[in-house]
Amino acid sequence: MAHDHGHAGHDHSDALRRTAARNVGRLWIALVLTVAFVVVEAITAFVAGSLALLSDAAHMLTDGVAIALALGSIVVANRASHGGSRTFGLFRLEILASLLNALLTFAVAGYVLVEATLRLVDGDSGVEAGPMLVVAVAGLAVNLIVFLMLRDGAQDSLAVRGAYVDAMADAAGSVGVIVAAVVIATTGWDPIDPIVAAVIGVWILPRAWRLAASALRVLLQVAPAHVDLDAIRTELLALPGVVDVHDLHVWTLTSEMDVASAHVMIGPGTDAHSVLDQARVLLLEHEIAHATIQVEPDDHAGCAELNW
Repeated sequence: MAHDHGHAGHDHSDALRRTAARNVGRLWIALVLTVAFVVVEAITAFVAGSLALLSDAAHMLTDGVAIALALGSIVVANRASHGGSRTFGLFRLEILASLLNALLTFAVAGYVLVEATLRLVDGDSGVEAGPMLVVAVAGLAVNLIVFLMLRDGAQDSLAVRGAYVDAMADAAGSVGVIVAAVVIATTGWDPIDPIVAAVIGVWILPRAWRLAASALRVLLQVAPAHVDLDAIRTELLALPGVVDVHDLHVWTLTSEMDVASAHVMIGPGTDAHSVLDQARVLLLEHEIAHATIQVEPDDHAGCAELNW
C-alpha cells in the first residue's frame, strides 16, 4: 500500500514563489545599476590604463551576469508549469545558473592573473590615478547598494546568494583599487596596479569554487549537508509498528527545498495512516517539506528487486 503526501510540498512551493516575487524587483534594480556601472568602469579602465580597475570591471560584469541569471532562473522556474514531463517544474534552472556563474568567475580570475603577470614582467606604466580613484569610489558605492539590496534574498535562494556574495567580494575589490589609486597618486609606483589586480583575481577564486561545489552537490543529488540520513532512518524505525526502512533518499531540488522518498515497512495490525502521519511530522522536523512515503506490510514481496 503506497501513500504520497504532497500538501506540505505544495505549500512550500507557494512560499518559494512569494519569496521569489519579492526578490525579482530588487534584482532588476541591482541589474540595471551593475550593468550601467560596468560600462563606466571599463571605459575608465582603458582610458586610465589601469588593470586593477579593468579587473574590477570584469568582476563586476560577472556580478551582472550572476544577477541576470538569478533573475532569469527565478522568473522562468516560477512561471513553469508542473504539468507534462516537467513534474518538478524548472526549479533546477537556479542551480544551473549558479554553476554557470561560478565558471564565468573562474574565467575572469584566470584572465586577470595572466594579464597581471605579463604587466609585472613587462613593466608597463602610465596609470592615471585620478580617474581610477573617482570611478573606484563610485564602484564601491554601487556594490554596497547592491549588497544591501540582495542581503535578505540571499537567505532564500542559491542564485541570489551567488549574486550577493559577488557584490560583497566586488566591494572589497573596489577598496583594493582605491588603495592602488592612492598609492600611484602619492608615490608614482605603478606596479601596485597589476599587483592589486592579481590580488582581486586570487580573492575571487575560492568563492567561485565554493559556489560551484554547492551547485554540483545539488545537481549530483547528494544529500544536503544539514540532513543526517542515519538519524532519519533510526527515528523512522523507532515509530510504533515500523519493522524496516529502506530506499531512503534525500536530495535538494532547489534552494530551501529538500525532497525525500522512503519505503516504510510495518508489522501486522499497524495503522498505516498513523505511521504515515508520524513519518510526515518527523521529516518536517528535519526541514524536509516534500516527501513521498510508501508504507508496506511486512509480508509484501517484490520490493527488494527494486532496492538501490
